[in-house]
Amino acid sequence: MDKEVVEGGVEVAKVHFITIDEDAAGQRVDNFLLRVLKGVPKTRVYRIVRKGEVRVNKKRVTADYRLELNDVVRIPPVRVAERGAPIRPADSVIAQLEKAVLYEDDLLLIINKPSGLAVHGGSGLSYGVIEALRQLRPENRTLELVHRLDRDTSGCLVIAKRRSMLRHLHNQLQQKEKVEKLYHALVVGKWPARKQLVNAPLLKNVLQSGERMVRVHVDGKKSRTAFRVLDRFPNMTLVEAYPITGRTHQIRVHCLHAGHAIAGDEKYGMDADNQSQKQFGLNRLFLHAASIEFELLDGKRLKVEAPLPEDLAEVLSALKGG
Repeated sequence: MDKEVVEGGVEVAKVHFITIDEDAAGQRVDNFLLRVLKGVPKTRVYRIVRKGEVRVNKKRVTADYRLELNDVVRIPPVRVAERGAPIRPADSVIAQLEKAVLYEDDLLLIINKPSGLAVHGGSGLSYGVIEALRQLRPENRTLELVHRLDRDTSGCLVIAKRRSMLRHLHNQLQQKEKVEKLYHALVVGKWPARKQLVNAPLLKNVLQSGERMVRVHVDGKKSRTAFRVLDRFPNMTLVEAYPITGRTHQIRVHCLHAGHAIAGDEKYGMDADNQSQKQFGLNRLFLHAASIEFELLDGKRLKVEAPLPEDLAEVLSALKGG
């Protein structure tokens, strides 16, 4: 978008016309503008739509208008706050992500996300996986997260390179049976083999500190997780978890609700348990997104598996040894 520099470190965009391609088709005009006019406050974006300054095919539209292929969008001059240069991720993070690629084609990128790295910046974090990947792959400017993983969780993370694939996968995620995610979790205690399903509603709370906490509550959203025992150790069990629904912290809270908190869980586990597990070399949450399976645009199924990280594999070896 052409811009003119004005006083005060602010830029003003000229009138601009954008022809909608396949990636933008089907998107609401307000969401399209928020993506194109990065740095412009939401209130300003909705104001220019409401005042009729944004036109589609020379006609006024409402914010919920869904763009169609070959629509021509007129974007008026808008003040955009000048942004500083993005913070470059540490070389160690770049190296980790370069080695973490599990699958890649023209539309998709799937990585084995390292534990301790958030999926996106914010809440005091200058960058996350998506910001780092955008700098690592400047030729793929439209990289978008398809789903999220907790900061401490490792494993399969799917990133779309094109909006057509992002929409396709989001549609599948809404139809839960079309996407299969499997996790491996080491839990405290002896998980009963007969305990194959936890069906408990989850309610999300945000504390005054801004921290998110989730608990089982009758007023919560319907939540179900299927479990299967993979291996047993003294007072510990390795389980496979299949989240049938997709709630925040679902596996962690359902394990806790079943009486078997995930090892190394500093948010929901017991401090004494977490401390004792350090003797086996566990210094983080033992939750790993082991595989994901879904349908590609051509109808073929794709399954990608993420090997257990070395630090977690060493914990299992230590448990087996004593």
